[in-house]
Parts: sequence; C-alpha cells; structure tokens
Amino acid sequence: MAEESTSPGLDPRRDGSEVSALEETSGFGDDLELNQFDGLPFSSRYYTLLQERKALPVWKVRSQFEDALVHNQLLLVSGSARTGRSTQIPQWCAEYCLSAQYRHGMVVCTQTDSQLAVELALRVADEMDVNIGHEVGYSIRLEACCSPDSILRYCTDYILLREMMSDPFLEQYGVIIIDQAHERRVKTDILLGLLKDILLQRPELRVVILTVPPMTDKLLSHYAGIPLISVEVPCPAEVVYTNSSHSKDYFYSALRLVLEIHRTKEEGDIVVFFASDEELHCAYSILQMEGTRLGADLGQMVPVILCFRQGGPVTTLGGQPSAKSSRNVFLSTQQCEDVWWSTASVNFVIDTGVQKKMVYKTRIRANSEVLLNISQSQADLRKRLCGPTGKCFCLYPEDRKLPSERTPQILETNMTSLVLLLKRLEIGGLGQCRFIDRPDPEGLMQALEELDYLAALDNDGNLSEIGIIMSEIPLEPQMAKALLASCEFDCVSEMLTIAAMLSAPSCFLDSPAGLNHEVALCHRKFQHPDGDHFTLINIYNAFKQSQREQYFTSDRWCQDNHLDHHALKQADAIRCELIDTLNRIELPISEPSFGTRTNMLNIKRALLAGFFMQIARDVDGSGNYFILTHKHMAQVHPRSCYGAQSHKLGLPEWVVFHEYTLSENNCMRTVSEISPQVFVQMAPLYFFYNMPTSESKDILQDMLEPEGSNSSKDKVKSTDDSSNCTADAQNFDRCVIQ
Repeated sequence: MAEESTSPGLDPRRDGSEVSALEETSGFGDDLELNQFDGLPFSSRYYTLLQERKALPVWKVRSQFEDALVHNQLLLVSGSARTGRSTQIPQWCAEYCLSAQYRHGMVVCTQTDSQLAVELALRVADEMDVNIGHEVGYSIRLEACCSPDSILRYCTDYILLREMMSDPFLEQYGVIIIDQAHERRVKTDILLGLLKDILLQRPELRVVILTVPPMTDKLLSHYAGIPLISVEVPCPAEVVYTNSSHSKDYFYSALRLVLEIHRTKEEGDIVVFFASDEELHCAYSILQMEGTRLGADLGQMVPVILCFRQGGPVTTLGGQPSAKSSRNVFLSTQQCEDVWWSTASVNFVIDTGVQKKMVYKTRIRANSEVLLNISQSQADLRKRLCGPTGKCFCLYPEDRKLPSERTPQILETNMTSLVLLLKRLEIGGLGQCRFIDRPDPEGLMQALEELDYLAALDNDGNLSEIGIIMSEIPLEPQMAKALLASCEFDCVSEMLTIAAMLSAPSCFLDSPAGLNHEVALCHRKFQHPDGDHFTLINIYNAFKQSQREQYFTSDRWCQDNHLDHHALKQADAIRCELIDTLNRIELPISEPSFGTRTNMLNIKRALLAGFFMQIARDVDGSGNYFILTHKHMAQVHPRSCYGAQSHKLGLPEWVVFHEYTLSENNCMRTVSEISPQVFVQMAPLYFFYNMPTSESKDILQDMLEPEGSNSSKDKVKSTDDSSNCTADAQNFDRCVIQ
C-alpha cells in the first residue's frame, strides 16, 4: 500500500491542523510525496486544489467525522449546498477503506441526478489526483466510467437499487453514502429503508447520510441514537421579499426583475426558479426576444435552460456568454436546486416560491398536475446559492407559511414499479422495507392488484416467473409486460423501439414563434394512420436511416425536421440497453417486419397485453373519450396524429393510450387505434369483470357472450351466466404468457 506525504508547508498536517485518529492509525503521515491511492507522485495541481478544499466549511469537521466513522455504523451529516459535503466526505471515506486495506469493500456515493453524479466524480478525481474511470469513477443509466477496482464510485440511487437485485447486501462496499436525502425521491427513501436491515447483517458496513437541516430531525428519529455532524453553513444572501400576496403573476414578475437587474450592470449571473419546464421554455423565448432589444452598452444577456429530463441527465439550452460584460440567466425548476454546487458566478437568485408537481391519484390511476408552494428547506437552499455577497429576490411575502420540508415522493407516485422491485428484493432474503414515511395502503393495494392483472404474482402473492423476468427489464411494469408479450407475437424489434422512444424524453421540439404550421407539416410526414405508437417507429427508423447516410448528419436531419437530437440518441441508447437485457435473459428477438398488416395487429396485441388498463372509447364521435377504468372523460393530445388529421381520417372509436394527466386539458398522450375484439382477447378476465359498469363495458360484455345469447344491457346477469362467459372467453387465442 502506498503512503501519502506532501512537501513541507503544503502538508495538511504541518500547517497547524489537527491530525485525526484515522490518519494516525493508517500511516498516512510518512514523508513520501506519493499518492496513497495510486502510488504516484502528487502533481502541483493537487496542492493547489488542497488549499481550496481546506477553505470549505466541511473541512472544519473532518476530524470529528473521521472519528465518528470509525466508531459508528451509521452517521448523519447536515449541511447545505456550497459546504463541500458531496466532494470531501466521499474522499475521507475512501481513506477509511484504504486504512482497512479494502477488506470490507470500496466506497459508493449516490446522487439523485445523473449529470451531478458525473460532475462530482470528475471533480473528486481531480482533487484526489487520480484518473477518472480508474481509482474514481461513476455509473449512471446508459453510461459507466469505472473499473472493478475503483476505490470511489458515484452513481444514481437507481443504479444502486438495481445492483441490490444481484447483491442484496451490497457486499462489495465498505462505505455507502446517501447524498441529497432531503429531496425525498422514491429510490432514495427505499435505499434508506433497506439499508437499515442491511446494517444488521453487516456490522462492518458504514452508512453516511448527507442532508440539510430541516430533514435532520426526522432522520434522527427514524435512526435512533446515531451521531449528527453539523456543518457550519455559509451566510445566506441578502433576501428581498415582495409585498404582494398574489402569486398568480409570478412568471412575468420574475422576467421583469431579470431585465431590471441586467439594466443595473451589476456583475454576476442570475438564477430564476420557475414552477415547470413549460415555463422555462416560455421564459427562454421571451428573454431571447427581449435581449435583442437591449442596448449594446448593457452587454449580452444569455438565457440558459437547465431542466431535468425524464430518466436522463440535466441538459442545457443556450450558449455561454463570450464577453466579460455578458451574463447568463439560468432558468431552472425545483428539480435542479443542488446542481449549483459549483456555479460560483451566480450573484442573483429569483425565487418564484411555487412549483408544479405531478401527484398520482390512486382512484383514477392517473397523475394530476398541481401548483404548490415550495418547502422551507427548498427556500433556504435557494437563498444560499449565491453566497453572502449576492441577493435573493423572493416573489412572495416574508410571512407566507411554507411547509417545513418536501412531501416525500413516495406518497405522491404510482407504487407499481416500487412494489415489483421490493418483491424482487425479497427473493434475495431482505425483509420488509422500513420506510421513513410509509406509503398509502390504498396505493400499495392497487399496485399489488395491477401486478396481479399483469400476471406478475403467483397465487401466494410472490413474484411469478413472468414477474421475475419483468423485474429484470428496466422499464415500467406495463411496458415490460408488453415487451414480453411481443416475444410471443413476433414483433420484438418494433416493441423495443416503442419502449425506447417512450422511455426517452419527447422527441418533438416546441414550435418556434410563427412556425407552428411549418413544424406541423414536418411532423406530419412521420404520422401513421394506426396511431402514435407507430408514428414513433417511423421517426426512429428515419433517424437511424439518417445516421447511415454519411452525407447527411443525424444532427442536421433532426434540426431540419424539428426533432430533438438528444432525445433520439437517448432512445437509441435505451433500445441497445433493452436488447442487451433480452439477450442476457435469453429471450428471442424477432426480425423487423414493420409495415405488414400482420405486424400491425401483433404490435397492438403486445401493447394491449401490458396496457389493457388504459383503454378509452369515443362516446359521441367528436373526440370525447370515456376512460373505462375510472369513468373520466378525456381528449386526444393536439400533438397526436389523430389530433392533427382528425378532419381527414376521422377519430377511432376505441384507443389504447400510454399516459393520461388530469390537468386543464385532460389529454391522453401517445394514442393508437384498437379493436374491441382484440381488447377482449388480451385483457385478463379478472380485470374485465372488475371494471366499473358502463355502456362501453356492456358492449365488450356482449362480445364475451356466446353468439345468439346476448342479453339486454339492463338485465341482471346471474352467477351462472358469468361462468358461461368466462368459459366462452377462454376459446379466444389469448396471449400464452398471461
């Protein structure tokens, strides 16, 4: 094992700082100018960064932290952004594992965001003076830069949970760091619950939880008797509150304030927190237009969108300013508050104080978009982003009552994927997950019911063979079941494309001002008469064709067709990942045959095998769709091929949809036509007979009955009649894997 030393005057143990007990026992103090992790001499940059590290607030508690790590299995570190907790604590944990010669494993640090995991890994590798991908690495979905011998690895909480499927007790790790626990993401809460049991099985394991003060008391109560290390947080910026109690005009108030700040010529970038991604894009367009009207003496104002993509990294839209007199205006949402750990140029924060959230409504099996106040912990985080010399403008009164902490996401989301994962982890010997906040029992029961409908559970409530296979596929349970069904119907290639395109962000770019008709014409050439699922296949196939044509780059092709190149590249990567998964579990992949009528029918059968709970019927021929499972009315989204061509093709009577959101428009997204006969063929009878009573159900009921014995819709059916219907339905050519 190589030992560390630094030159006189730069050695942290020679400048008056205290030598920790961990350093004394590990032999790090010998006078060799070698990196303890790779045995190579330190570079000059290491010493430069070391001085910056020692100036961080977290450095003051280093000795206290290392002592607590030696003597406790679980400890809690409380400190806000800009304290250095996410970069320094993992390095100290790596030194702890090194002192034990890695007998108990390496270090892993989880993040809720993919891009942040990558940026932290790059920064820490630089500070440790080692190579990224070797001693320090990262793992995010669709990308890994690490080796089996990596000492420290950053990853998303999703990746660590997937690892638990094959390694339930995470035996390759000696220290597990859960960062951003205060964000209360579903996967983070699951990890916190499962680790409580794992610690009982592994006394040598160390778990470090990083959070912010408002979350501290709840964690101390959940994990009784654990030590708390509080990091002195930087002083907040000067805070200016609005006198208005009306929050409806927050959007334009924020934009006016951006322009006022820019006209003052005060230096520093601006961060504006809006409620939703839609507001970000609207603000971006307005600020771009207003920026062209500003005088040259004010300098360039560059709006930059920073938003969280579904299942992907944080992405930006907009350029960086080229002149010193220019400034960035970062447009963000509540999902990106911790991203600003390294953005030292921010001097102004504008906080609208509200957020739009998707809250899952169990009884209607759909998400509802709601506008809520942010929590006090979020407000405090935003106030500290620009440091003590900056200004934070809160577009709400100082006396507004904000909830103390964020609502746990586990209380607001569909539980089906979570229950499938927990059922799978129980196979590895883990007991019940000890949630910090237990999910709604009604939501858990609905999730179990849906998994039962999908044939993922056996008669004892454990995972069936199909359920085990579904848990191996990194998709939502309904889509995983549809992909499995495609193996039976010889349309795997097409279903892989649909699954990838729906898992990636939307490939459709918003129409620039004044170009709505032109963009619609571009998109119309991809539209398929059978529905949006087939349109997505057309787009993906055309994208792949553009990649094969060397004289025409795919990026340029996307620009010309008003499609998102990043989203299509991500869909391509997801599709490759799914192919690898199917190959690993030895499922067949059929040859593509897209375009034939048999293939179209088989794709619809496969879709219905997973999405039979998402069926709607046009009850009046004008686009008012009745959703059978919860009796709500909805319309087709305007971007759908049916929304664009309804005047030519007419609207289908029966459709399957991928997503429905209860909002102002109540729109169904990604809609395709189906026949009721195929639905009756594919839907499990147990689900069918539990659907609410309606005229649409009566129509389907008549199809299930023997020919010539149709009863009137108002006739009360006896138990014997139901039994006859069940027996007759079994004569259909049903999907074998159900």
